[in-house]
Amino acid sequence: MDSKQRAVSRLIAQSGQMLLAHGAESTLVGHITYRIGIAAGMDEVEVSLSASSIVVTTVYQEHCVTTVRRSPDKGLNMRVVTQVQRICIMMEKGILDYDLAQKKLNAISPERYNRWVVVVMIGLSCAAFCRLAGGDWSAFMMTFLASSVGMIVRQEIGHRHFNPLLNFSATAFITTLISAQAVLHDIGEHPQLVMASSVLMLVPGFPLINAVADMLKGYINMGIARFVMASLLTLATCLGIIGAMSVTNVLGWVQ
Repeated sequence: MDSKQRAVSRLIAQSGQMLLAHGAESTLVGHITYRIGIAAGMDEVEVSLSASSIVVTTVYQEHCVTTVRRSPDKGLNMRVVTQVQRICIMMEKGILDYDLAQKKLNAISPERYNRWVVVVMIGLSCAAFCRLAGGDWSAFMMTFLASSVGMIVRQEIGHRHFNPLLNFSATAFITTLISAQAVLHDIGEHPQLVMASSVLMLVPGFPLINAVADMLKGYINMGIARFVMASLLTLATCLGIIGAMSVTNVLGWVQ
């Protein structure tokens, strides 16, 4: 029985670790890990979350086991989150026991879209914002170029596992450097819109949403940690933009 409890505790900890590392909000992490533990036959399941780790305690036949796992940020990936949720539901319906659930959990891989599809779609989305804000087609094309190149830079730096703050700052610098050419060469009717729209891909919307959701649902420490990280990413982006403006002597939308 003790071996079962240890195996289930590891399953719960790994599930929570994967959810937390791939961008799930704290309430979802707590609910899913609790449901997995109860479905596996545990009497009690308690989960404590922090910004970079998860602590799981299970109680089974008056025997208590506690395990701790680090949970480094691995980037947003909703496929991983939904796969863990499916395993939880299948356990609750009796389709999987904890051994099969562990095998399925180990088989989950964070698949991602083709990088060039992401580059094109990011370019189009930023260019669409420019167009909606009143930019003409020349500004649209310049925004597409600047944001697409910026996304390539972001991907390349990310693949080399540099600090995210450095990544955002460098990406903002390169993107603003390219978009500033629209102002320098007077491309389009409102070239300043190019500079404003091309860096919208760097807005940390998902971390900010999760931060507010965590604080509203009682996970104050997690919410504060996520809000601080999102604020630091925003600061790094601003430093990159200001650096490029200083180099080109173009103030962009500030004018």
